[in-house]
Amino acid sequence: MIPMQGGSERILIVDDEVVLITLQKGMLERLGYQVTSRISSIEALEAFRANPDKFDMVITDMAMPTMSGDRLALELIKIRPDIPILLCTGFSTIMSEEKALSMGIKGFLMKPVTISDLDKKIRDVLKPNNLLQLLSV
Repeated sequence: MIPMQGGSERILIVDDEVVLITLQKGMLERLGYQVTSRISSIEALEAFRANPDKFDMVITDMAMPTMSGDRLALELIKIRPDIPILLCTGFSTIMSEEKALSMGIKGFLMKPVTISDLDKKIRDVLKPNNLLQLLSV
């Protein structure tokens, strides 16, 4: 088994299901992340718009009322083009990893999500940003 890395980054997670938010928030906090959660994509967009530099990454569900995760991602990218976004979805005929990546979304995970899958994908998604930040120091 590959040891989990975790991290200290600030992550905004968005899902309309309270149970899933609670579960993911707990997993991420155990890995060392600072987590802000929202159960509405509109609330998440407002929180991000109010302070876009407060977050190092966003993890969002795809299927949500009012605004889907892919639409939320596009709005977040308009505000801050470099924000790493990880899109999570169950069965989806309208979204694929290729489509997500072509939209500027940095990562894609199918639900159900395990803590080790989440940990690995977060590190993969953040890796390019970490390299850029190190190079600009």
